[in-house]
Amino acid sequence: MILFYNIFAMEKFRERLKELRLEKGLTQKQLAENIGSVQSAVYYWENGQRIPNALSIIAIAKFFGVSADYLLGLED
Repeated sequence: MILFYNIFAMEKFRERLKELRLEKGLTQKQLAENIGSVQSAVYYWENGQRIPNALSIIAIAKFFGVSADYLLGLED
């Protein structure tokens, strides 16, 4: 059950991250600069190749004005 939830959360996170980024018309590099990260990290997150740490999730949520729960698919 935990593994299923982790897969679900990452899938939702990557979908929502990319959707929010594109809605703002940002490149991966621009988003990374705004949240204090690097373009390759955003690329890996959006492609489900890496899991962001808690501080990155908080930075992304604050930047887009959404909750971490929304990013992780815990709320709509």
